[in-house]
Amino acid sequence: MKPMHRRVSRFHFDPVLFSVTISLLLIGYVMVASASLHLGIKLTGDGFYYPVRQLMHIGLGLIFGGGVVSVPMRVWEEYGPRLFIAGLLLLIIVLIPGLGVKVNGSVRWLSLGGVRIQVSEVVKFFSVIYMAGYVNRHQQSVQNSAFGLLKPLGLFSVASLLLLLEPDFGSAVVILMIAMGIMFLAGARLSQFIVLLLIIGVLAMLLVYFSPYRLVRVTSFMDPWADPLKTGFQLVQALISFGRGEWLGVGLGSGIQKLFYLPEAHTDFLFSVVAEELGLVGVVTVIGLFTLLVWRTFAIAAAAEKVGQRFSAFIAYGLGIWFGFQAFVNMGVNMGILPTKGLTLPLMSYGGGSMMIMCCAVALLFRVQNEVAEINAGIPKRNRHG
Repeated sequence: MKPMHRRVSRFHFDPVLFSVTISLLLIGYVMVASASLHLGIKLTGDGFYYPVRQLMHIGLGLIFGGGVVSVPMRVWEEYGPRLFIAGLLLLIIVLIPGLGVKVNGSVRWLSLGGVRIQVSEVVKFFSVIYMAGYVNRHQQSVQNSAFGLLKPLGLFSVASLLLLLEPDFGSAVVILMIAMGIMFLAGARLSQFIVLLLIIGVLAMLLVYFSPYRLVRVTSFMDPWADPLKTGFQLVQALISFGRGEWLGVGLGSGIQKLFYLPEAHTDFLFSVVAEELGLVGVVTVIGLFTLLVWRTFAIAAAAEKVGQRFSAFIAYGLGIWFGFQAFVNMGVNMGILPTKGLTLPLMSYGGGSMMIMCCAVALLFRVQNEVAEINAGIPKRNRHG
């Protein structure tokens, strides 16, 4: 009697997505190292303090990503609402005195095992999963009823309010963009969508107007040279970085602006360091990689929709909106075309929580692509969820 062999499907790897992700991780790591060596010496006496920790963040991100990619999409859909509620609870926990870690006046982090986790990054990840499941379950309601749009936005408004209490205005805008972007792609009426955009726009302007520090950020963004040593200092230094970079940059590691002139050079303003040290060539390369990432993400979403995997399709659409919008805002802030926001450059900036969650997000995209490839290859359903 011949032994029974269970058919095991191989993992379908997307070479384009893999190449783009690795390129962004490598360029980001090199630039973080370049931007933080002096800072490590000043703060800890160890020039490799930040590069070593960033390598740990990437390693942990890849490990967690390996766990994410092994979970079938049907499981993510089933647990989506519970994950989003868990995200709201984390936003509440981080605001409890003594539990949240305060940095630069904002309470956005929880410290777990010596690693700071920015709760808003976790909430963004859970928001994509929840919204993808919602529009998949309530497609008719989203397309035909205003209530179908307002129901999930109620939960997202609660999340946004909690984020504003940290305060984290940038992340609040990102999760609202994710929610509205997915609903729009799910077929929400354009008229209702425009009304919601106007309402959110008015509320955002009121938040800026009645918040002194946000109003200062907006006014300084409009004319940073009016007060280059105080309110406009950060943006002025970023613009100087772009000006010094010219075509080919001053050379890797040879930048001057990162030497205590440009604040947060290894995190929010890493793109300015790229501009100074690698020049226009480096800037265009990074923009091109993010453009390719978003294009590939939407291509995977379209492929999932084509084979009837609507939940997976909306997951990919949501991830594409997240990657593209956050990268655009970060680059826009660095180049002086948007007011300052505390948003990192995905897969590149220094940060434990941000890096690990972004690796998990890309891993989820790999899972979507794999299941679509398995369907196209005609592999039996029982093996797709093994």
